[in-house]
Amino acid sequence: MVEVLHGINLTVRRGEMVAIIGPSGSGKSTLMNIIGCLDNPTSGSYKVMGKDTLNMLPDDLAALRRDFFGFIFQRYHLLGHLCARENVQVPAVYAGVRKSKRDQRANELLGNLGLSERVEYRPAQLSGGQQQRVSIARALMNGGQIILADEPTGALDTKSGQDVMRTLQELNAKGHTIIIVTHDPRIASCARRVIAIEDGAIKSDTINETVPDPFALQEQGEQDKEPTINNMWSRSLSSHIDRFKEAFVMAYRAMLANRMRTLLTMLGIIIGIMAVVSVVALARGASERIISNIASMGTNTITVYPGERMGDVRSGRVRSLTPRDLVALQGQPFVDSVSASVQSSSLVRRGAEESNATVQGVSLDLFRVYGLLLKDGRIFTEQELESRAQVCVIDDNTAKLFFSTEDPLGKNIIVGNVSVRIIGVLEPTDSFVIRGENPTVFMPYTSVMTRLLNQNYLSSIVLRINDGFSAPVAESAIKSILTSRHGRVDFFLQSSDTIMKSIEEATMTFTLMISAIAVISLVVGGIGVMNIMLVSVTERTREIGIRMAVGARQADILAQFLIEAVMVCMLGGLMGVLLSYVVGQIIMYMVPTIVLSYSIDSIIAAVLTSSAIGIAFGFMPARSASRLNPIEALARE
Repeated sequence: MVEVLHGINLTVRRGEMVAIIGPSGSGKSTLMNIIGCLDNPTSGSYKVMGKDTLNMLPDDLAALRRDFFGFIFQRYHLLGHLCARENVQVPAVYAGVRKSKRDQRANELLGNLGLSERVEYRPAQLSGGQQQRVSIARALMNGGQIILADEPTGALDTKSGQDVMRTLQELNAKGHTIIIVTHDPRIASCARRVIAIEDGAIKSDTINETVPDPFALQEQGEQDKEPTINNMWSRSLSSHIDRFKEAFVMAYRAMLANRMRTLLTMLGIIIGIMAVVSVVALARGASERIISNIASMGTNTITVYPGERMGDVRSGRVRSLTPRDLVALQGQPFVDSVSASVQSSSLVRRGAEESNATVQGVSLDLFRVYGLLLKDGRIFTEQELESRAQVCVIDDNTAKLFFSTEDPLGKNIIVGNVSVRIIGVLEPTDSFVIRGENPTVFMPYTSVMTRLLNQNYLSSIVLRINDGFSAPVAESAIKSILTSRHGRVDFFLQSSDTIMKSIEEATMTFTLMISAIAVISLVVGGIGVMNIMLVSVTERTREIGIRMAVGARQADILAQFLIEAVMVCMLGGLMGVLLSYVVGQIIMYMVPTIVLSYSIDSIIAAVLTSSAIGIAFGFMPARSASRLNPIEALARE
């Protein structure tokens, strides 16, 4: 550790104008940094308004810089992306001042310094003298009881330098304490008190008799006893909210300053969120379509199949279900409706037109079980069922194929080798019973068993359960009845509820698996955000130093960079959701069989997830920024 200052014993009274003069490397800038609470002495004590700063926390030192000190730097240290008025307002932002009052105060200060027509100009559009006057206005924004000027004329021409010194003298006349650090004796001669420092020690402390004594002027009433300190600062909740809003504005401006980099940073988040939302929408759409198809079987339905279990290779040869089983189940209290089912694939002809069709041998109740509606005609009667009548009800596909220009009712078609008369036409439906565009013909199951298949057993029995009974209770009763009749379990049951649960579980597993892969993209995107934010902190180190010098607390810097990271990720999340929706609509338009179902829950979850990524991966860069040393930060270019 190099000792820069030693044996310093110095008291500056309120209202003094002091010049600290010395050659480069003498320690005068270090002394100014300690006086301005930008640095701490390694030993001894330093008191401001009677309070020792040696053991103060960083936020307490920031409060002193914000409320008591105003800095004027040799290189102005203005923020290039802000206009003159906004640069002047920065200390007041961290003091919690409402925007309307900040605007009023900044305009007043700039007007007093002759910059009323330059309030909207950015630093690059101002001359050196004008920039230094903006710096002076910033130092006065929160009252500026103590003005610290580090080589205030060092980068200015002679005339501009004289204007700046005249302004400082006027401020001193109004009661502000002025401390100037310089190596120029001409600048030092403007101060009443001149302290020469050399090799880290005070060489002399003299009074310049050519400059009026401010305390004598106070006694004569020619000088204000107190500087014009702004008394409109607030610590209310609304002021904290306003400061938080300003942090959002600052983060937004920082993003706009590097649009392309911001967009590229968002890209990983956009892709990850788009993938997650699209996968969830695809899985949700597929699940809804499947459940819709299952629901078309009839709500709360149970189907009885021959065999011991689903996938039993012997089920095709098992002939355990008979019409008597159907009769046994019909009268049960838990049954709303029940139908036999015998299926066959047969050639259907009418004149020169022919097509393979699905032939369904069913009971009267099948149409109720599956909720099938008639478009024209009627269903067959109990008498037609018992007499094995050669009648049928056709679906809309069959009607369009064979009777595109005429009414099919009363007409005959050939099913296999049997001529049957059409007595009804069904409404178009998405029911799984009607398989796509394949023609389907419904006939009495007795007719199909005897006239087409020559068999005496059923393919399945389907039941619709009364609303007052649960599926498990009904299943237990069905098993008991059929086991009692057959003497053994040579059948199995399949309920719509069971199928739905299985599909929902499979869909959830699929969604989680694909989402886990998509989350990897989000993590990669988050790492990209962290990397860019670290670069941003490095690039904006000087800005961080300026903000700390004018009163920003560590929490203020942390909030600014953390909000910036969250905004990048949140906007990336919103863009990912929007892109997912647009691409989804295009896909559904081009491939109608694909259905994507977007839910508000998944969209909100996606945006919250992207925000959480911003917090998680933005915290380290933000914390790094907030813990920078103000002196080191200001020294970087």
